[in-house]
Amino acid sequence: MKSTTRTLLAAVLVLGVATGPTAVLAVLPAAASTAPSTAPSNAVPKAVSKAASTEVASATAAALEAAVADLPAADATAALVRVGGTDGTWRGSSGVHDLESGRAADPDARFRAGSVTKVFTAAVVLQLAAEGRVDLDASARSYLPELIPASYEGVTVRQLLNHTHGIPAPDFPGTTVEEWYENRFQVHDPEDMVRSATSKDREFAPGERQHYLNIGYTIAGLLIERVTGDSYEHQVDRRVVKPLGLRDTYLPGTNPRIVGPHNHGYQTMRLDDDGTTGLRDVSVWGTTDGWAAGDLVSTTADLERFTKALFRGRVVRGPLLEEMFTLPDVTDFRSGAPAAYSVGLSMKKLGGREVWGKTGGRWGYNAAIASTRDGSRTLVYSVNSTDAKGQDMNRVTLNVMVAAYGRP
Repeated sequence: MKSTTRTLLAAVLVLGVATGPTAVLAVLPAAASTAPSTAPSNAVPKAVSKAASTEVASATAAALEAAVADLPAADATAALVRVGGTDGTWRGSSGVHDLESGRAADPDARFRAGSVTKVFTAAVVLQLAAEGRVDLDASARSYLPELIPASYEGVTVRQLLNHTHGIPAPDFPGTTVEEWYENRFQVHDPEDMVRSATSKDREFAPGERQHYLNIGYTIAGLLIERVTGDSYEHQVDRRVVKPLGLRDTYLPGTNPRIVGPHNHGYQTMRLDDDGTTGLRDVSVWGTTDGWAAGDLVSTTADLERFTKALFRGRVVRGPLLEEMFTLPDVTDFRSGAPAAYSVGLSMKKLGGREVWGKTGGRWGYNAAIASTRDGSRTLVYSVNSTDAKGQDMNRVTLNVMVAAYGRP
């Protein structure tokens, strides 16, 4: 989609949005025992949780149920979890659809998946590589010569995808969540974001360090469009979404609303000039700043299907799948720790085993997909975190991950 088309479409969609989400000075309900899924729609329970299946070991099931209990809470208002694989299955949901009605969270709801989008983008690039249309060792500039300056000639396609490119982040308006909220309907053109980033000095020589940023995937999205002569969105839909039957997964473009049933997302922020803070409904928020790096909308069922297909070699076929399970032999740009990101995925050691996957965060929503390499245990979750882009991992998401796989 060209820059002018994106801008015109955005103008139409923003005009259709009224004044945006309202503020909620959240006073969370008093504690109560877990309520059944048949609770009256006008009730506002402390926790609404249900498990559709508990075939996993009883201790794991108990840990998972405890991880999502007692919602809504100060740090999360809802949680949807699916555990699968040969070790057994578990399905659970907890919390509320929205704080005003207090009705139970919809376990089939759509949500913003954030950087889980990167796995889809990486998969499309790897498919194109398998077709001989993209060379992972070629420079990104060879595909986008008018956009990538000579100062970044050495950046390869693979380095875009494994975050070893050295390109800094682009400039965005605002530095606080309140300022971002004021600009939530602004449309960010991907080419402009690339120009902003590449106008700066590189952070390090390509291939020498790793720095997790969105910009590599923004360039990858543009590369997909250049190579195919098609929109990024249509290529993901044609190559991944439709073949796998992901009926509730889509890329929203410039539409700031989540289309279809969804649980509301909330963000803790300053509500008034006097410093009063509370929860604001942030369900309606544009995602063009993320685009090919972070704008996907999906469900836990769809992402579970995608995860299983990916790890079984049904999305990226043959030797190129190994790119997703190969960590570059470099250190992190900030911490100096060993690289943790491959092409599309990341790896953590939990419970004594390697767990591969990807987390994502958009305001009001945290999401993740994960699996052991052999598929013995998969995990997908959506947690409506009230500080989804905070520096620390949300308590609920951390507890879910530990319940599913064990401690680091």
